[in-house]
Amino acid sequence: MKPITSSELRKAFLEFFHKNNHQIIQSSSLLPGNDKTLLFTNAGMVQFKDVF
Repeated sequence: MKPITSSELRKAFLEFFHKNNHQIIQSSSLLPGNDKTLLFTNAGMVQFKDVF
């Protein structure tokens, strides 16, 4: 297997899901800066908190 960079791996990962009809959304910080009710990012769902 040919070595690849982390950027190439991330790009391939996102392209795989995009090709399979998944929507790619912008990354979020692990440290929530604008919500004092959250102590840490739990299960990657902080960016969707306002939806629920």
